[in-house]
Parts: sequence; structure tokens; C-alpha cells
Amino acid sequence: MADWNPSLYLRFEDERTRPARELLDRVPLAAPGVAVDLGCGPGNSTQLLAERWPQAEVEGIDTSENMLAEARKRLPSARFERADVTNWQAAKPPALIFANAVMQWVPGHAALLPRLLAQTGPGGVLAVQMPDNLDEPSHRLMRETAAEGPWAARLGDASRIRERILPAEDYYNLFAGEAALIDIWRTTYYHVLDDAAAIASWLRATGLRAFLDPLDAEQQPAFLEAYTARIAKAYPPRADGKVVLAFPRLFIVVQR
Repeated sequence: MADWNPSLYLRFEDERTRPARELLDRVPLAAPGVAVDLGCGPGNSTQLLAERWPQAEVEGIDTSENMLAEARKRLPSARFERADVTNWQAAKPPALIFANAVMQWVPGHAALLPRLLAQTGPGGVLAVQMPDNLDEPSHRLMRETAAEGPWAARLGDASRIRERILPAEDYYNLFAGEAALIDIWRTTYYHVLDDAAAIASWLRATGLRAFLDPLDAEQQPAFLEAYTARIAKAYPPRADGKVVLAFPRLFIVVQR
């Protein structure tokens, strides 16, 4: 896929940062020496770590050069490194590994999570948040649009584009008996947006990338138009003309 677009991603910065803030609120650490933000993106979540622990050594990890460049401008006091979450190895044991909205993109992430916790020092914490919205109309309609248009052959099996989130109990089993603390919860946010086009704009920065990037310049706007038409039917205007996007997310905080 093409590189991520920080400007497009940050159009809904407040909404995207809120889950990271609420995940961080449940991290039971007083003064970590090293805190690592995996999949740091443009640094909005990394900034939360730096603000909570000004004396900590804060690091951000991402595969996107565009996102890392934006993060470095935003938070010059932190260190940012290009690396793949799947094979990243800490230089020294961090007190916190923070992974906000990244693990859903990692195939086989369930096997990776215990390995990440094992990299932390004694009493270390792994904090994870993942969108759990593949069955919501916003994402189901991506797959339907992909399967039913002239681009179907080029896009292939759209169901394999993103890792499906496991039941919460399965994540508990990954750490049961091995962790001092396991805190798991699920929250559904209801984002009030202007219209169906705003929903499509939100998702162009994330989930829609996997559908739009493989298409040529002629097919991309056609796909987006077809998808937005479906979205308009699935998310009708409310009493004030706005639309409401339901967005479930799964949160996991584990301490050694």
C-alpha cells in the first residue's frame, strides 16, 4: 500500500486520540523509565505518554516515514524509529509498551502480545487498544463494495485485508496465570459527524486504504462514490441532520 497520510489521519485527531487517552488512564505505572509507543503514527498518542511522564524516555515506533516525520515535528523531545511491530525488539526493557490501534493490522497478533509483554521489565505493562468494527456497516460495506464492483478481481478476497479481533476471553487466556494484572474492556464510541461523506473521509485514512490503494486513478473515485452511497443508506441523518458512527474498540492492559 501507499504510505500513510498524516494530514488525512489527523482530520479527526480528537476522536482518534480519545481511546489512547482512556487506555493510558488505566496504566498502573507511577514513573516508568522507558515508555514505547508501538505504531505511533503522527505522534498524537506518543505525546500523551510524554505529557504524563515528562521525565521518562519516550520512544515511538512506526513503519511509515510520513507518520514518523510528522511525529518528530510534533514531539522533538522523543526518539522515533522506523521498525516493524512484528519483529521489533527493545534495546532495553521498557516499563511500558503502548500499542494504540495498531495490532489489528498485524497478522497473528495474538502470538505477538505475550512476547511483547515479556520484553518489559519487572512490573512492566503492555497496553493495547484495537478497533473491533469489522462487523459494523462502515467496514462490512467496504467488503461488499469491493466484491460487487468492476474492481473485484483486482482487490481479491477483501475479508483477509485486516486481522479479525478475537473474543475478549481469548485475550485473557493469553496471559492468565502469567500476569499480576489483566484488565480487559470494550467501549463503543458514537461519533457525531456531518454526513456520509464525513464517515468516508474518516475511513479513507485507515480502513479504506487497503481497498483504494490497489486501484488506479479512475477506479479510486468510483469505488469511493459507490461506498459512500451505501454508507448514506446505512447511516441516515438524525434529527439535526448529523449522522452517528458507532465505533467499538477493545482495550487490554496487562502487567507482569
